[in-house]
Amino acid sequence: MSRNVTAHPQFMLLGLTRRPELQVLFFILFLIIYLITVMGNLGMMVLVRISPKLHTPMYFFLSHLSFADLCFSSNVSPKMLETFIVEKTTISYSACLVQCYLFIALVHVEIYILAVMAFDRYMAICNPLLYGSKMSPTVCTSLISVPYVYGSLTGLMETMWTYSLSFCGPYEINHFYCADPPLIKLACTSTYNKELSMFVVAGFNFTFSLFVILISYLYIFPAIFRLRSADSRRKAFSTCGSHLTAVTIFYAALFFMYLRPPSEASVEQGKMMAVFYTTVIPMLNPMIYSLRNKDVKEALTKELFRKDLSK
Repeated sequence: MSRNVTAHPQFMLLGLTRRPELQVLFFILFLIIYLITVMGNLGMMVLVRISPKLHTPMYFFLSHLSFADLCFSSNVSPKMLETFIVEKTTISYSACLVQCYLFIALVHVEIYILAVMAFDRYMAICNPLLYGSKMSPTVCTSLISVPYVYGSLTGLMETMWTYSLSFCGPYEINHFYCADPPLIKLACTSTYNKELSMFVVAGFNFTFSLFVILISYLYIFPAIFRLRSADSRRKAFSTCGSHLTAVTIFYAALFFMYLRPPSEASVEQGKMMAVFYTTVIPMLNPMIYSLRNKDVKEALTKELFRKDLSK
């Protein structure tokens, strides 16, 4: 039987849960998480900018990770919060594509920033005498530009594949944002090219960026053990531990979400995992990198003390 095909439909987001008794609780919970995410990441960006002690490549890259986390969460959380308080949350076709584009682009920006941060740690620990000259401001700017340019192009390519799909009713996305797996389930034209592109692009980029990180640490760990000072070893392990914690959490969630064929079960499971990496991880990253970092805590204390004295 022929079905009505709409080129530019308006979608309805079903949200995280359909249980009315949980709507208010989830709204308050995720609103608090989002506010902490905004304050934490924005605070990290401002602190790195105003504190001379943090004007190093490591914190330069960390401020960009905070920027990516802030954009990543802000792309999803406002619409997610709307699904808890509005009975029928709709999103236009163009807004859905924009959300898809930003999501894919920012995921790739973040994974390659994490790879660049691993390379920075390799240079700092394995080549300390050349670190200042090799990681100059010009080199750092070039390194951080690559994730943004590459992520933007990858997001555009993947969004164009989504744009080529046609959709039939019902236009209900079983998610709290426009994500590829539930969108693919709604398409009434062939999704082979889109699914193949998603698996190849996600598989290659996640694997390659993780490979860069692992290779960097294969050189980093022996170099740390060769350090004579116990304090230097402790500081190096603390810095690398924060980075590896963020890498492990982020990559585990992404591999679970994207490297499986879209199905009803995978969409439901992916929705639970998506909550974690779109809301919780962006909130945790500033804590992971700051609470265990002596330089950040000292810079924060100094700035707060300076404000108290100015009063």
